[in-house]
Amino acid sequence: MTATEDADGKGSADRYGRLPWFRPGDLTAEQRNYYDRLTSGPRNRASLVDAQGRLKGAFNARLLDPPVGTAIEQLGAVLRFGTPALTDRQREIAILEVARSERSGYEWRAHSAAGLAAGLQPEELDAIVSGRDLDTFSPAETLTRQVVRALVTERDLTDLLFAAAEQDLGPTALFDLISLVGYYQHTALALRVWRVPLDPDGTPFPDGEAVGAPFGH
Repeated sequence: MTATEDADGKGSADRYGRLPWFRPGDLTAEQRNYYDRLTSGPRNRASLVDAQGRLKGAFNARLLDPPVGTAIEQLGAVLRFGTPALTDRQREIAILEVARSERSGYEWRAHSAAGLAAGLQPEELDAIVSGRDLDTFSPAETLTRQVVRALVTERDLTDLLFAAAEQDLGPTALFDLISLVGYYQHTALALRVWRVPLDPDGTPFPDGEAVGAPFGH
């Protein structure tokens, strides 16, 4: 019996969007290795699992292919916790700009809280979600927003914006931003396709959308 099957071989009765909600006691050895690496890593365990120990967000889907899931998880951990070329505020600003672009309620909920913890103010979150500039953002943070918005809308940087980013942020920070945008776009896509729901007490995306389903559907 695999971890996607119940005793009758028909699949777990526990569903998480479009997927089985894998129970820790039902995991294969390979899945358990992924689970243990994830839950013992730098992320807050309470944000990863529910009261029964089941993985939340996009992490549950990665149990479908543990080697790939592990590689994706390790990339995400490095981008979140191992990119000193970006400040914590810059990093969360960039992630929130991706969440806004992807209209990902789950990403917005998770990283608006992380942004506040990193020192962002509520009015700055409002400026990000509405696409407004705000003079409380530092020059580097404003440039970070411009770079990320160009990456998610144009999939490129103009020569002028590239030169500004290379000079004022540095090539390492620019590389990290490109990598971060790709990772969180991938995560938003997974959340959408698997229809991952927000936590019951989660705040929906500011325009009222509340689940991982495509916006407007």
